[in-house]
Amino acid sequence: TTAEEIWADTDGQVDIIVCGVGTGGTITGCGEALKAKNPAIRVVAVEPLNSPVISQELAGEVIKPGKHMIQGIGAGFIPDILNLDIIDEVVKVDDEDAMETARQLAKREGLMCGISCGAAAWGALEVAKRPENAGKMVVVVLPDLGERYLSTRLFPE
Repeated sequence: TTAEEIWADTDGQVDIIVCGVGTGGTITGCGEALKAKNPAIRVVAVEPLNSPVISQELAGEVIKPGKHMIQGIGAGFIPDILNLDIIDEVVKVDDEDAMETARQLAKREGLMCGISCGAAAWGALEVAKRPENAGKMVVVVLPDLGERYLSTRLFPE
């Protein structure tokens, strides 16, 4: 249903969808459904820089998970549900960039989001500012609430 909502809310004008990858369900479901409507839609996965297992898998490398602070994405393995075939690009995000973007979403936009949302938003901003994506509609899915992080270093103030 998320893909249907995105399609309806954008009047079918979405060009790129960006999602963090936790279980793989959101990116797989949205990617498959949106590409069925328009195969030109690009699907961008966001994963932690310190644990780039999707990038490693797609490159045919040995998977070497690492430690990171982006709770909710980057589990250190390729989830069974994740359809790698629908992923057009993987963006790797640093822990600090993910946290700072989550903070900025709260301060500037009033969106109390978690670290994985900061990661996804950071990835979407990186994709959106590329010259080849000027004028394109980039959609990012922000599935994490920030309340659980109020007593962590994500929101120190």
